[in-house]
Amino acid sequence: MARIFITGSTDGLGLLNARTLIAQGHEVILHARTKSRAADVQDLGAQSIVIGDLASDAETRSVAEQVNGLGRMDAVIHNAGVYLTDTRSPTPEGHARTLAVNVVAPYLLTALIERAGRLVYVTSGMHLGVRSNIPDMDWTSRRWRASHAYSESKLYVAALASAIARRWPDVLSNSVDPGWVPTRMGGPGASDDLELGHDTQSWLAVSEDPAAAVSGHYWHHRRHRAPAPEVTDPSFQDRLVNALGEMTDVRLFRTT
Repeated sequence: MARIFITGSTDGLGLLNARTLIAQGHEVILHARTKSRAADVQDLGAQSIVIGDLASDAETRSVAEQVNGLGRMDAVIHNAGVYLTDTRSPTPEGHARTLAVNVVAPYLLTALIERAGRLVYVTSGMHLGVRSNIPDMDWTSRRWRASHAYSESKLYVAALASAIARRWPDVLSNSVDPGWVPTRMGGPGASDDLELGHDTQSWLAVSEDPAAAVSGHYWHHRRHRAPAPEVTDPSFQDRLVNALGEMTDVRLFRTT
């Protein structure tokens, strides 16, 4: 039996992962943005529910403290995310909401939560269609483009997963493209399979299958895929991690 923390687990793929893992007998710690959303999953059978808005730096740090107070996790699934926002929608710290939830929060939680044995980061195939812009990843200079910002954020989180795989050899760190699935985020017109959309995350988090006991891969439906070249570029990974460290004043690695 494993202990797994899942961000953004009151609906969508996060909730499906939680239901799957609880049914398998694992201890699952849910995450809700607000107390009212936590109430919606109170009867799911989770070990605990932590609360905090991942768009807020302070609340993200509180989430990490709450998780650490429950003991060490065997796995963390970084599932929470936002899709298309009409504007930059600045957070309390002034960051673009897309960057804050999709990249800064996973970075902070990875740095602040006691190191788990397995880390799974939800990315998107949309990352393949953009090039990075680390100097302006917070969109303070460019005109806001929602789809581009989302795709960039998923490039960064995939690179973060690969950086961790390279720098922490004792941790299995992978990124997963769930496909375009009909969740609230994906919308009813999404064409991919909902069950397959969450299956890989749960499998990577707990499976004893040798195929799942690997690190540094980009996955889609339990199969390796080739990510954008930047994702596996050590120099790019280091620039990204350094930029996030400067942005948050929290260092993930001792030296980069």
